[in-house]
Amino acid sequence: MAEYGEWTRKGSTLSDVTAQKEYGFDRDFIVKGIKAGKLEYREGSIYGNPWLRILRSQLEQYITEELGTGYLSDMKNRTELRKIKKEMTDLKKRLDALQARKAEIEQAMGK
Repeated sequence: MAEYGEWTRKGSTLSDVTAQKEYGFDRDFIVKGIKAGKLEYREGSIYGNPWLRILRSQLEQYITEELGTGYLSDMKNRTELRKIKKEMTDLKKRLDALQARKAEIEQAMGK
């Protein structure tokens, strides 16, 4: 069972789609965990599209039981690396834009 307030704590829940992206498995894996009583969930719907909200702590425990600790740590590392690469790309774009703006200003000043 979930501990008190876990459903409302930021970052402690995730949708089934996000879980699939972060941990690299399909929806059937989540449904299997729900049917086995290992995962608590809440149903939601946005614009008529149903989704499941699950607890991250329970999902990680279930992944460890089913696929092993190595799988979980590997997927966490891959997810973090993907976020870092995205942030680096965003920063490079911003730096390029700032350098272009600097060049425009210097040209306007006659340098």
